[in-house]
Amino acid sequence: MRVVVYGATGNSGREIVKELLSRGHEVVAVARKVDAVPAQPGLTAKSDDLSNVDTIAETIAGADVVVSAYAPPPDNTDALLDVTKRQIEAVKKAGKARLIVVGGAGLLEVAPGVTLIKSGYLPAEYLPIATSHENALGILRGADINWTYLSPAAYFVPGERTGKFRLGTKELVTDAKGESRISFADYAIALVDEIEKPQHERGSFSVAY
Repeated sequence: MRVVVYGATGNSGREIVKELLSRGHEVVAVARKVDAVPAQPGLTAKSDDLSNVDTIAETIAGADVVVSAYAPPPDNTDALLDVTKRQIEAVKKAGKARLIVVGGAGLLEVAPGVTLIKSGYLPAEYLPIATSHENALGILRGADINWTYLSPAAYFVPGERTGKFRLGTKELVTDAKGESRISFADYAIALVDEIEKPQHERGSFSVAY
C-alpha cells in the first residue's frame, strides 16, 4: 500500500515508517524538515506543517492510508484539534484514504466509566495533552471518513521490538503488576497490523504489554 506518515521523524513516527518499509509498503514520510528523514528505498520525504487543507490533500493524493503521528506544541496542545479537523477535510478532498491517528492513553478507562484523566492518577503536567487527545477523538467520531484511533499504553517509551503485546478497546491495558507500557516499536507493529488487516475501522482501540 501507499502510506503517508505525518510526524515521521518523531518517536512513534520513525518506528511506524520503519515497520511499514520492512513489510514492503510504499511510504511518504512527512515532516517539517525533510532533511531529518533518512533516504531509504521505498521512502519519499515531503515537507508539510499541517496548516493548510489543500496542501495536505495534495500530499496525500493517491494514498491508501494516512497515519497521523503529529505531536502538538507542549504550550498549545489544542493545536491538535484544528490539525485533526484539517486532516479530516483533506482526506475527504483527496478521496479515498483511511486516516489512522496515534492517540493518547488519558482517555482510556481504568475502571468502568472512569478514564485515566478523571481518575486523579494522571500527573498534572500531562492533563493538557491528554484532554486535547480526548477532544480530538470526539472530532474523529463525528467525521464521515474512515478513521481509526490507536491509544498507546500509559508509558509510551523507547524499547525493543518484541512482537508480543495485547490489544484492548476503551480500557487501559495493564500487566500483572498493574503497569501499562508499550515500546514505540511494538506500538508500530500493532498499527501496521491494523493497516494490513483492518479490525477497528471507524473506531478506537488500545495496545500495551
